[in-house]
Amino acid sequence: MLEIHRTYRAKIRNHSQVEESLDRHGWSASKLWNVANYHSREVWEETGEIPDHGDLKDELKTHNKYSGLHSQSSQRVLEELAEAFNSWYSSDDDRDNPPGYRKENYYDDEGRRVHEEHPRSTVTWKQNGIRHDTKNNRVRLSKGANHKEHPKAWEYILVEYERRPGVEVENLQQVRAVYDQAKERWELHLVCKDEVETPTAPGTETAGIDLGISNFAAVAYSTEDADLYPGNRLKQDGYYFPKEIAKCDDSGGERATRFHAKWSERRTHFFHSLAKHIVQRCVEKGVGQINVGDLEGVREDEYGESKNWGRHGNLDLHGWAFDRFTSILEYKAKVTGIEVVEASERDTSKTCCACGREDDSQRVERGLYVCETCDAAFNADVNGAENIRLDINESNSESSSKLTEDRSTGWLAQPAVHLYDLSRGFQPRTEVVDCKP
Repeated sequence: MLEIHRTYRAKIRNHSQVEESLDRHGWSASKLWNVANYHSREVWEETGEIPDHGDLKDELKTHNKYSGLHSQSSQRVLEELAEAFNSWYSSDDDRDNPPGYRKENYYDDEGRRVHEEHPRSTVTWKQNGIRHDTKNNRVRLSKGANHKEHPKAWEYILVEYERRPGVEVENLQQVRAVYDQAKERWELHLVCKDEVETPTAPGTETAGIDLGISNFAAVAYSTEDADLYPGNRLKQDGYYFPKEIAKCDDSGGERATRFHAKWSERRTHFFHSLAKHIVQRCVEKGVGQINVGDLEGVREDEYGESKNWGRHGNLDLHGWAFDRFTSILEYKAKVTGIEVVEASERDTSKTCCACGREDDSQRVERGLYVCETCDAAFNADVNGAENIRLDINESNSESSSKLTEDRSTGWLAQPAVHLYDLSRGFQPRTEVVDCKP
C-alpha cells in the first residue's frame, strides 16, 4: 500500500463563535515569528550561521511568545522560519535577503503612521493538538497556554466545518487555520492520511529533466521526444511583484502582505501545474523512472565561490524554488507508480549527448549547442536533459554506453514547447523551437 496525504479546504460554520480565538492565535504566530526572526538575525550577525528549527526551539521554548500557541504549533512556526532562512539566505552572497518581520502599519490621512499591528498568520495544529469528531464534522483545537483564560472546559477551540459534497475527512493528521484576506474570514485546511494500492509503473522507460532559469524545465524521453517549459511566467512575476511591494508605504504593511501572498500562490500554482503536466506526459510515454538534475551547489562554482549569472540571472536564480518543485514532482509521480531519482548535473551541459565529447565551447550561443565532432546541433537545455536521462555521471550505468549509439537527433533540435496559462495550465505552442545553425 502507498501512503499519501490529501488536503481539503473547509468552510467554518461557527465562524462568529471562534473568530476571536483564531485571531488571537494568528497574532501569536506572527509574534513568535518575529521573535525567532530577531534571534536568527542576531545569531547570523555574531556567528555567520543560520540556526535551524531545533536550535530555535531550544532557545525559545521558555519564551512567553512560545506559549501563545500549542507546543507543536509553535514548533511549526519555527520550522517555517528556518526553511525561509535557508531558502533565501546564504553565507557567501550578500544579494540574498532574510525573511521579513510580520507586521501591519496603519497611517492617518496625512500619511503619518498611527499604530502597528501583527497580521493573522496561518496556525498549524498537529495530531497532539487535535480531537476530531467525524460524526458532527467538528475539530477541537488546543489553545496556547497564554490563551487559556477560561475554565478547563474551554481550553480548546471547537470549530465546526463544512466540507465539499462527497469528501470524507478521515485519518486527520493536521489542521491549518488560514486567514483569507479577501474574504476577511478564516478557513480550515484539513490534511488527511490515506492509503491506496501501490500503482504499477506505466512502463520501463526513463525520462530526464534539466531545471534552469530561461527554460524552467527541459524534459527528454527515451522515446526520442523532448519538451521545453519556459519560465517566462515566473520571470514576469519575479519582476512585477517586487516592484509593486517596493511601492507600498512599508514593506511589512497589509498591502505588501497581500502582494507577497498572491505571488506565492501563483508560484505554487505554476509548480503544481508543471509537475502534473510532466507526469501525465510520462504516463503517456510509458516512463517508469524520472531522473532529475541535482542542483545542489548551483549557486557556486567548482571552487565554492558564488557564481555571477548577471543582474537578472541572479534575481531569477535566488527566486527559483527548485527543491520545492522537485518535491511536488516526486509526490505526483509516486501516485502513478513513477520513481523520481536525483542525478548529478556535473558536465551534463557541456557534454554532447550524441557522441559524448566534452567541451565548454560547444554551447556557441544561448539555446544552441553545436558539436564539432559529430556535427550535431540541438537545443542546449534538451541536450542537458538527455544526458541526465542517460545519467552519464553514473559509471556503472548501462545507459552510459548509449552515448555511442547511432541515433537521430532531430527531436533534440526541435523540442515541443509548452507555455503556461493561468486558467488552463500548460498548453502546447504551435511553432517549434528552431535551433539549427
